[in-house]
Amino acid sequence: MTTKSLPWTGDADADQLLADSPLALMLGMLLDQQVKMEWAFKAPYLLQERLGEPLDATAIAAMDPEEFVGHFVAKPALHRFPGSMGKRAFAMCEAIAEDYEGQPDRIWQESADGAEFYRRLRALPGFGEAKARIFVGVVGKRLGEGPDGWEEQAADWASIADVDTYDKIEDIRMAKRAAKEAAKKA
Repeated sequence: MTTKSLPWTGDADADQLLADSPLALMLGMLLDQQVKMEWAFKAPYLLQERLGEPLDATAIAAMDPEEFVGHFVAKPALHRFPGSMGKRAFAMCEAIAEDYEGQPDRIWQESADGAEFYRRLRALPGFGEAKARIFVGVVGKRLGEGPDGWEEQAADWASIADVDTYDKIEDIRMAKRAAKEAAKKA
């Protein structure tokens, strides 16, 4: 990955972890629902602190699931729904350990094209259509590592993939609100 920071949390160390650790970035994306984007993307940094070692999908998959979820539930909780999201994060790590030898960046680096990248994401626990499309955009726009054709699979709405400075997070929030209002009126 790049050494450039992903300025999404308001915390320089947490932002750098997102840029340096494909697993941290994927965990942040997984957790980005029903909490503020900043909190979702800072949670992997807090999880790493609680684990006391770098985030590693294979090591997490080898843990006792209840122990892992306990790190999500401990105060302050890592998500609004720490139990269910901790289980989902564990399941995602298990899938990455089993299918990609614990290396989440293989999901995009070994994809023949954007469509395969999208399909691989959709096969992961917790990655529905919208989340997968947003993450395709993150890898393509923010990391510059999208496989050929990633643009056709990426979200075509305002998302975290469009945030290149911390100040733009509020712009994305406003765009999401406007889109929801427009959908209600339609």
